[in-house]
Amino acid sequence: MGKPTGFMEHGRVNESSTPADSRLKNYNEFVVVHSDEEASRQGSRCMDCGIPFCQSGCPVNNIIPDWNDLVYRQNWESALQTLHSTNNFPEFTGRICPAPCESACTLNINDSAVAIKSIEHAIVDKGWDKGWIVPEPPNHKTNKRVAVVGSGPAGLACAQQLARAGHDVVVFEKNDRVGGLLRYGIPDFKMEKSHIDRRVVQMEQEGVEFRTSICVGSPGEPQLGVNDLSQKTISHEALLKEFDAVALTGGSEVPRDLSVLGRELEGVHFAMEFLPQQNRVVAGDQLDTQILATGKHVVVIGGGDTGSDCVGTSNRQGAASVTQFELMPMPPEEENRPLTWPDWPIKLRTSSSHEEGCSRDWSVTTKRFEGEEGRVTKLVAARVEWVKGDDGRMQMQEMPGSEFELKADLVLFAMGFVNPVRQGLLSALGVELDGRGNVASNTDDYKTSCEKVFVAGDMRRGQSLVVWAIREGRQCARSIDETLMGQSELPR
Repeated sequence: MGKPTGFMEHGRVNESSTPADSRLKNYNEFVVVHSDEEASRQGSRCMDCGIPFCQSGCPVNNIIPDWNDLVYRQNWESALQTLHSTNNFPEFTGRICPAPCESACTLNINDSAVAIKSIEHAIVDKGWDKGWIVPEPPNHKTNKRVAVVGSGPAGLACAQQLARAGHDVVVFEKNDRVGGLLRYGIPDFKMEKSHIDRRVVQMEQEGVEFRTSICVGSPGEPQLGVNDLSQKTISHEALLKEFDAVALTGGSEVPRDLSVLGRELEGVHFAMEFLPQQNRVVAGDQLDTQILATGKHVVVIGGGDTGSDCVGTSNRQGAASVTQFELMPMPPEEENRPLTWPDWPIKLRTSSSHEEGCSRDWSVTTKRFEGEEGRVTKLVAARVEWVKGDDGRMQMQEMPGSEFELKADLVLFAMGFVNPVRQGLLSALGVELDGRGNVASNTDDYKTSCEKVFVAGDMRRGQSLVVWAIREGRQCARSIDETLMGQSELPR
């Protein structure tokens, strides 16, 4: 361990941010990474607790106590090597992961958890600044070809691991740029896209080939072979013929809808219609039309991370007001730690976007939308209470006389995603689906019901975290390598 008395000598210090009034003027990242000295102090708080629950709380099982100790001792390059041993892209997780490791920190039982995420952020940023992060091409080639469909975090992790094992890897992405939800779902003020771009350069130098603006198995379009680079759509038959294995790493992209009166009015949109457009504008694209919150009264339905992203983007576009509704009751400001530790607790979480300006409300159900000349102008909602039914399950009941109206020029649905898109590739392959509509597979081998086809990430487990996608991509890569070669030296 670093310093035996560190957790008693030093309190937790969170990363600082630039003031809200200045950061609302642009889409740049605004979190200020810890100095070397502060990161060292924060690393010294790690208790060497014997059983590091932080590691089991982390989906990629980061070796957290080791790199905490290394940062405390200012051995940054070794800390980076330890961090990369379990996580291909710590600059992603160091920015956008909710840090379940910190909830599982032993110090979190009766004190403030070690600032694990901040230390991770500091390690990887220093690695890039110092030039320590370089391509790691394989020592030998296997002459096996693997197709990875989808370039989100699961696909990128899977592709990088397979390339380093010596396989020829081609990543197919339907969008015009690599990154999946990282690129077009997460706003730039949370994670600038240069972090993706430099990883793509690294992976290309390791042998990964990226083919963008290509759909695989989409119906109703010419289905050509994989070697025709001018095409925009290729058939699943061609993919299975040309490659020794295929990894499906697409997302869970079907959004949860709200079927109420007035849903068809103009100005009512899914979050993933709204957010990607702004990301494209930040990237320099010229759009014919754009959904804008400028001067509008915005209502965001859904209290999670996507809803928070809608809040931050709306404020940057100059919304007149932003209101966020959540169907569930308001959670407690502080969890009952002896009861919830080391699990992820349900507690009130206020994001930087909320701090920038937002009215939040809980236990609210949307009943209908009203409008004029085909455009939404009003949202009608009611308050609900949750009561236990005869079967023991909590049920929602509208509170009598609680109906109210709210001015709304733009309504954004951020209520999560239900399953991956089935039309196109999944239906063409005929892969078996589970009870929730995801591609059926297990975490032992990540194999689907279709020969040579594997699956990882949100397409398999449903909507989840970036860190879970990285874990599944890495484990899927090992399974593919083992299947192709009879054994694998890739870590799980």
